[in-house]
Amino acid sequence: MSQASLPVIDIAPLLQAHDAGQCRQVAGRLGEACRTYGFFYISGHGIDQALQSNLGEASSAFFALPLAEKMRIAMVHGGRAWRGYFPVGGELTSGRPDLKEGLYLGSELGADDPRVQAGWPLHGANLWPGQVPALQHAVLGYMAAASRAAQAVLAGMALSLGLEQDWFRRHYTADPTVLFRIFRYPAQPAAESQWGVGEHTDYGLLTLLLQDEVAGLQVRTREGWLEAPPLPGTLVCNIGDMLDRLTGGLYRSTPHRVLNRSGRERFSFPLFFDPQFSSVVTPLPAGALVDAAQVAADRADRWDGASVLAPFQGTYGDYLLGKVGKVFPQLLGALD
Repeated sequence: MSQASLPVIDIAPLLQAHDAGQCRQVAGRLGEACRTYGFFYISGHGIDQALQSNLGEASSAFFALPLAEKMRIAMVHGGRAWRGYFPVGGELTSGRPDLKEGLYLGSELGADDPRVQAGWPLHGANLWPGQVPALQHAVLGYMAAASRAAQAVLAGMALSLGLEQDWFRRHYTADPTVLFRIFRYPAQPAAESQWGVGEHTDYGLLTLLLQDEVAGLQVRTREGWLEAPPLPGTLVCNIGDMLDRLTGGLYRSTPHRVLNRSGRERFSFPLFFDPQFSSVVTPLPAGALVDAAQVAADRADRWDGASVLAPFQGTYGDYLLGKVGKVFPQLLGALD
């Protein structure tokens, strides 16, 4: 394991609309982190500690329910919205079952929403457990606060790329695809090494991760695997494959994994903040052109042999649906 540590970046100037000089200073640090690691911590994110605590408590209460009760909101009941609970082993990474259980959530959309009426996949209502009513309020409040932080981070990234501060909001995230997960990693003996989540990269623009106090996240760097333990008052932030693609590989999506050797259960709360589902994927104005040699080199460096720089035409929704079916192949029928 590498002995390096990920940078901690205070994004408060971006979130609070401080003067341009401070924003550009933060943007410079974000750009450096994206080029070097693709991962960093953010502080000054504006998410109230009480909101985080309420989310953790409600989540613990839900996962403490008997399996039969949790299965009342299993993902098979989520239909095209792709929401709900899955048990341990129910999610795959690179074709292998993960040692975790989880709850899939997203933007809460009613039946009268035009996207729901049109049958868009991954759009719709969440499935909420009746036994833990506090979970709905905690999740929706946290998602709103974390989305504001994500917009601020993207504003800084736009500046770091020589773009206008609101470039991502105007072109991709005015109405973003927001997916939220609650994962519980059960305790396992320290001598065992089953991955809670195997090596992977995220699909979209940006991931904001709230961790509980239990470590387990590992990030692959040029120097080797690096521990990314929870730091009080921070979130872990990483870029996804889509931002890697848009920047022509300048900002690289970094493989990561989870191994819970603590002897305790571990909770994590990733929010995926991605382009609007119908937005057409095009390179950034400042993005470098990618040639066949770069695609081949990227493919050789990826754990799954698939380059995120390979040519693609279509919408972000097309791209995303081509990915998520590999995680839950048994649910593909819900999207037909």
